[in-house]
Amino acid sequence: MKAATMCEFSKQEFIGGLQGLGIDSLEKFCEKIPFMHMELKDDQEFATAVIAVRENGGCPLGQKSLALDTAIGMWKLLFAEKQWRLVDHWCQFLQARHNKAISRDTWSQLLEFARMVDPALTNYDAEGAWPYLIDEFVEYLNENGIIQNVQLNDLSQKR
Repeated sequence: MKAATMCEFSKQEFIGGLQGLGIDSLEKFCEKIPFMHMELKDDQEFATAVIAVRENGGCPLGQKSLALDTAIGMWKLLFAEKQWRLVDHWCQFLQARHNKAISRDTWSQLLEFARMVDPALTNYDAEGAWPYLIDEFVEYLNENGIIQNVQLNDLSQKR
């Protein structure tokens, strides 16, 4: 949509963005949604979306943090097609234990974490340079037996 502020659109930005996508009716908008979801499945398009959010930091007006509800909505959208199996646990963890704005560092590093660390955390390096919030998330997963459940699900799916 080329909005000046992420997740906030003026009427002009909204209309111009829709026109840029070739959308001039509600029917065309509805037809375009599955295509936009499919684009996020493509690694190249996903990387482009992540970079666009990262460049703006996901933060309005150059702020250094992003409101928690906005960050959660964006993560659910971005990871819906990439199917990071821990996204719901991450969002629950944030709401239960953090409930504050998300820093740019955490935003950027979570995307790397999701890409690099497998859902069972077998390749997670506790000595790595992850933001404290990601380290706390790993502790939360272990404390609540979530990782054991992920490992059991992986075993049952391989059979």
